[in-house]
Amino acid sequence: MKNLLYRLFEHNSLGREESRDVLIRMAKGEYNHSQIAAFITVYLMRSITIDELSGFRDALLEMRVPVDLDDYNAIDIVGTGGDNKNTFNISTAACFTVAGAGYNVVKHGNYGATSVSGASNVIEAHGVKFTTDIDQMKRSLDACNIAYLHAPFFNPALKEVAPVRKALGVRTFFNMLGPLVNPIIPKRQLLGVYSLKIGRLYNYMYQQTGIDYSVVNSLDGYDEISLTDSFKIYNKFGETIISPEELGFKRAKESDLFGGDTVEEASAIFDSVLDNTATEPQKNAVIINAAYGINTIDSAKCMQDCVAEARESIESGKAMKVFKKFVELNS
Repeated sequence: MKNLLYRLFEHNSLGREESRDVLIRMAKGEYNHSQIAAFITVYLMRSITIDELSGFRDALLEMRVPVDLDDYNAIDIVGTGGDNKNTFNISTAACFTVAGAGYNVVKHGNYGATSVSGASNVIEAHGVKFTTDIDQMKRSLDACNIAYLHAPFFNPALKEVAPVRKALGVRTFFNMLGPLVNPIIPKRQLLGVYSLKIGRLYNYMYQQTGIDYSVVNSLDGYDEISLTDSFKIYNKFGETIISPEELGFKRAKESDLFGGDTVEEASAIFDSVLDNTATEPQKNAVIINAAYGINTIDSAKCMQDCVAEARESIESGKAMKVFKKFVELNS
């Protein structure tokens, strides 16, 4: 590790195989927390390369607990985190909204590292017990169109570095890796990123995979479609900048999306969205992200129809019904 750090401090980058090797050794506990923190910090001061990100991804997928849910052809809707906005759980609520609209979702998530409440925090707060039991996941998908994969159960390397990430409290390249290492390797993914630079990087990587994807970034720095500003979307059809008004939405304020100071506060907002009692900006943020999830699944649908499906899922009570069933089955 010392030799690697010297190289990195001299502005050299690692090859794909080197990156894979260092993360495998990290997962095996060969480095102490100080060494891991120093290694992580390098990537706070310079951009990660495609080879490095690909090598880290190779390692995590190689070491993952594999899950075969191919028959469900599910989508994952996820943000990288690290935008320092401390929003409520927009992506997670969008997952249940998409499931309520009748589409299969396999959400891969974790506890919050840079925000109060990650996906695992809000789901666990409702009494859900995380599992690696594939039969349980299939039952959940069959009954309510959604299963949840708690990342540390499936990615041992993520578990090993969790204390360091939490102690640092800033975004790291592990935020970037999370969406790339869903153990089911979904063929469909909606991904929110905190910068255009990161968006371009993911766009390039996804182009090599052949999956159906949408990468979104709000131009004011949110790692999801916040409706506080125009947003950029990358997909296999190209790149587009879209304003909230073009899709019939009012602009939100940053304070409208604040997730609170505790997991309990974030969970209360999450619940209010799904039971259709949230504020208009909170509800709209979930609707638009869910709509782009639906559009990623079926790109032939116009966005107006996708928005209408997402809205109907919440306003009809289907999203909350799916969530309650999910909690009942997984608690």
